[in-house]
Amino acid sequence: MLHSLILLAFLAALTVLALMKPMAGVVGYECFTFMSPQQETYGITGALPVALIVALATVVGCVINHEPKKFSFNGVTILVIAFLLQATISTIFAQAPSTIVLPVYTDLLKSLGFLLLVGALMTTRMRIHVLVWLIVLAIGYYGVKGGLFTLLSGGNDHVYGPPNSILSDNNQLAVGLLTVLPLMNYLRVISAHRIVRIGLTIAMLLTVIAVVGTYSRGGLLALFAMSAFLWWNSKGRIKSGVLIAIGLAVAISFMPAQWVARMHSIQHFHHSDSANDRLTVWRQAFGIALANPLVGAGFKATATPTVIHRYYPDANQRATHSIWFQIVSQGGFPLLFIFIALNVVSVIKLHRIRWRTRGDPSLRWIDELCRMIEVSMIAFLVGGSFLSLGYYSLFYTLLIMVGALGVIVQGVPARNEVRSSGRVLQPAVPGAIEPAWRGRRGVQG
Repeated sequence: MLHSLILLAFLAALTVLALMKPMAGVVGYECFTFMSPQQETYGITGALPVALIVALATVVGCVINHEPKKFSFNGVTILVIAFLLQATISTIFAQAPSTIVLPVYTDLLKSLGFLLLVGALMTTRMRIHVLVWLIVLAIGYYGVKGGLFTLLSGGNDHVYGPPNSILSDNNQLAVGLLTVLPLMNYLRVISAHRIVRIGLTIAMLLTVIAVVGTYSRGGLLALFAMSAFLWWNSKGRIKSGVLIAIGLAVAISFMPAQWVARMHSIQHFHHSDSANDRLTVWRQAFGIALANPLVGAGFKATATPTVIHRYYPDANQRATHSIWFQIVSQGGFPLLFIFIALNVVSVIKLHRIRWRTRGDPSLRWIDELCRMIEVSMIAFLVGGSFLSLGYYSLFYTLLIMVGALGVIVQGVPARNEVRSSGRVLQPAVPGAIEPAWRGRRGVQG
């Protein structure tokens, strides 16, 4: 009861703040979306649409305060809008009952629609850092909690996320934690305070232990892929390689024999019922896409008996367990192509931003953030290849952040232009880039 009262008081205060300061609404919305604190309560508060309430207050606050002044159309936001449009068309022609399709579509529309507004509000370094810290604290909480649980239980029990949330499943929690892990490292690198850096280092190690403690084989593959990508793109490969190897060794050393046996089953996946079920549903999902190449069969196509039995009468309904097959079966090849284009454009934009900012101490935070976002993308795309996370809002938040960073630096000349002309770098948005890389290690996030 006390938890419910605290949540209601926090929600009321946050709603008022969102009307006055829309950025406060962004913080509250992302907190409720990523951390799901309402699931820690009981009774009616656990079912309240708290994120929607804060989102509506934020929209009203933007109108009242005339913020943002101008919506930014860039490659990322245009593709996100195209993604929504194609998802809308697919929903119109969906083959599953509306009671199944509409709730998923409504959630996607609210999530991506609000993220477009969030991207328009991300006009300064401070606002972007607030968002990054929020993501790290909201999801990293479960990483620290899960890591401690794994240590105390000797790794004998699986780590799960908050109930009734997208991260409740152990496999999905693993991917969510891995997606946030590079952002933790970013804050550690740029922080000016030693105590913050030490705290984030401990949080990162506990998060890796939590990922291992989920017993997720897809999560382990994503962890190795992310580590390899991070090592390959690091400046000191020997030092970073040793640190990564030690971190992985420490995390794995706590796990019992049953965990080792489960991970070894990856080598013999063709003998695993779980792996064979995934391969079967992937073939079925692709077959549905071939039968409906332009619009797909709608949300939850392979998990709806009336849909899957139309194409495969003897099939068992189940989740698609792959972002790629999930998207193509539910939205057709156009939706898959838009999703791929969204990733390609984001990576290209990340490299262009890094090219423009690298070498300038006042812009180092942008270079580091772009590098870590790319690592987060790798973690999500590899881990998501085995899970139905095609519409996970955290991933699209990172992509929207890429678009916002591109707007911030669009007025910054490339390095070769600066060298030849001797011009001083100026931000495209007033106050967007502060020359505040103070101290020996950087600025506090």
